[in-house]
Amino acid sequence: MLISGWGRYPSIDAEVSQPRSLSEIKSDISGRDGFRGIARGQGRSYGDSSIANNIISTAHFSRFHDFDAKSGCLSCDAGVSISDILDVFVPKGWFPMVTPGTKYVSVGGAIASDVHGKNHHLVGTFCDHLYSFQIMVANGDVLNCSKSENRDLFIATCGGMGLTGIVLNATFYLQKIKSSFIDETTYKARNLKECFELFEVNAGADYSVAWVDCLQQGDNLGRSLFMLGKHNEQAGLRETSNSGPSIPFNFPNIALNKYSVRLFNQLYYSRVRSKMRERQVHYNPFFYPLDGIRNWNRLYGANGFVQYQFVLPKDAGLVGMTLILEKIAASGAGSFLSVLKAFGKANANLLSFPFEGYTLALDFKVNDKVLNLLNELDAIVSDYGGRVYLTKDARMSEQTFKKGYPKWEEFQKVREKYGAQGVFSSLQSKRLGLG
Repeated sequence: MLISGWGRYPSIDAEVSQPRSLSEIKSDISGRDGFRGIARGQGRSYGDSSIANNIISTAHFSRFHDFDAKSGCLSCDAGVSISDILDVFVPKGWFPMVTPGTKYVSVGGAIASDVHGKNHHLVGTFCDHLYSFQIMVANGDVLNCSKSENRDLFIATCGGMGLTGIVLNATFYLQKIKSSFIDETTYKARNLKECFELFEVNAGADYSVAWVDCLQQGDNLGRSLFMLGKHNEQAGLRETSNSGPSIPFNFPNIALNKYSVRLFNQLYYSRVRSKMRERQVHYNPFFYPLDGIRNWNRLYGANGFVQYQFVLPKDAGLVGMTLILEKIAASGAGSFLSVLKAFGKANANLLSFPFEGYTLALDFKVNDKVLNLLNELDAIVSDYGGRVYLTKDARMSEQTFKKGYPKWEEFQKVREKYGAQGVFSSLQSKRLGLG
């Protein structure tokens, strides 16, 4: 079948297996012709990290196993999604410690990407709250992994993009909440400098994120809506619908251009009329604003889009981000989605993306002009000591990857130790020189 990431670029014909048992997974890996491919969960990584000629789907591994209501420790299959967890546990007063910007991601995918959220500056990544997992390695053995057991495989698998084996199940912690609503405060920032100051002043906030108008220039460059959030303690555990419109067809390429993006950005920025606004919102629009629009990836047309996310060190954040936004604004290749967040300290995982600094994520319609622009942005990111997020990547060069992820050689040694090289691979891993 035709397979792509959420960005719908690139896409290939692939053989997809949907095993229902461990023995079937083992049979797929040790098949007569030898397996060379990757595991795939919900398919919400944007680029080509979960694309290969051979794919093992974890769709049928979707059971909950155990939950400790005292500690918030949950055990479940790797195919369980964040959405599944929310549906079951929010009514009981529990919420993920860390959640990415979509709830339609599997637990296995959250581990493979070591996903982060709007609270990384305080609590780190998903895998920082991961107690243990089981993984099937290349020879079919199932190994237990934690920070103390098979530690080398643990820190390679967390953020390792599925290249060490197939995660089968996991045990991790949820946080206690009293309400399914968020107390949200929004500030209007006139430019990037003012937005960075808001991040610094509010470094202790539970959740923080900024939407950035990436087409502004001059004194207004980087004008933003800066949002803070914390779990409400009084509104109760009430559910509201997150179903919204569906995009029924691919938008024509002409519909997304610098003029339509500029108009959208103006309207979006103007929707907050005062310098500061406080309101109470359900967790869905706060954490997952785009999940309410089904098939929103069709907005970018039949050729798809790339999401470009990078991180810069804290001391280079303002200067580097300014250069990047200036180049984007000059190019006219605007992005509807331009999201800025602050990161806390890095963890020990070998290919985990976050480190202390600032990260910006942008969406661009795929074309040659944009791909050339992103190569130029890569050079700025590298010059300032940053890196590009593997989960969003669809086109980064091997050189850029290896400069941004200096532990890649250690990662390869772990893969070699557990027999993963030549067995678990993706279009991305081949492009980046990981095999």
